[in-house]
Amino acid sequence: MRRILVTGRGGQLATGLADALPAQGFEAILVGQPEFEFDQPATIAAAFAAARPDAVVNCAAWTAVDAAEDNEAAAFVANAIGPALVARHCAGLGIPLVQVSTDYVFDGRKGAPYVETDVPNPLGAYGRTKLAGEWAALAGNPKTCVLRTAWVFSAVGNNFLRTMLRVGAERASLRVVADQQGSPTAAPDLAEAIAAVLARIRADGWQDAHRGVFHAVASGFTSWHGFAVAIFEAAAPLGGPRPEVQAIATAEYPTRATRPADGRLDTARLAHTFGVSLAPWRQGLERVVRGVLAS
Repeated sequence: MRRILVTGRGGQLATGLADALPAQGFEAILVGQPEFEFDQPATIAAAFAAARPDAVVNCAAWTAVDAAEDNEAAAFVANAIGPALVARHCAGLGIPLVQVSTDYVFDGRKGAPYVETDVPNPLGAYGRTKLAGEWAALAGNPKTCVLRTAWVFSAVGNNFLRTMLRVGAERASLRVVADQQGSPTAAPDLAEAIAAVLARIRADGWQDAHRGVFHAVASGFTSWHGFAVAIFEAAAPLGGPRPEVQAIATAEYPTRATRPADGRLDTARLAHTFGVSLAPWRQGLERVVRGVLAS
């Protein structure tokens, strides 16, 4: 296993994989729009033919949570039809597929970290389409590993950290939701975890235990408010903004899509099966903030 096809070029995770995969001795082959489109199956076939991959990491997705409520059909193409097509090509080649999914497949009402065997119950279109993508990937290719993650942030793309730094530089005070909790996960850390998973598969050969759903998030958890406060604390020594961050309830910040109030994920299965664990979220935060502000 050497050549890894990575979809979603230009996104947070694909960008991280461009660095993480070579560090594990892989060749990363990144594809994305406009030459790779899930609503144009011929482009997917062409990408596989050109790349001749030994494994695939599907990072491409519709991630605009609120917009999915008004355009679920388009989100379904990206998040469900796309993984089905990728899985079919992987099955034809007999190669592993790592399908990236989300904590939004759960409703957040458990009151404890979710394990992989907990029954999904998505609250909105984004979660529904991502869950359908999990099923499609698993049904379409026997060598599929689904990794659910959450609250991904990096130095590139649209994410909470970059939004906070931008808005925090413009305003003296911010209001951030404090009654939703999860695990902020740095894209570089997640990319390194995926590369380590693939390295384990390469070393051991594909095993039945590798198939199925795994949770992959940073260790520890916080609220969006706690995350915002930590962002500004990490940014201050590097000349970043220091606005006041007020805690508010979800009801005070209505959104088109309902978010799970408690999306914590248990990652024990990932550690047990692949020997892979992600760093604490604050450590990932420090890494990314340095990447944004120290350059």
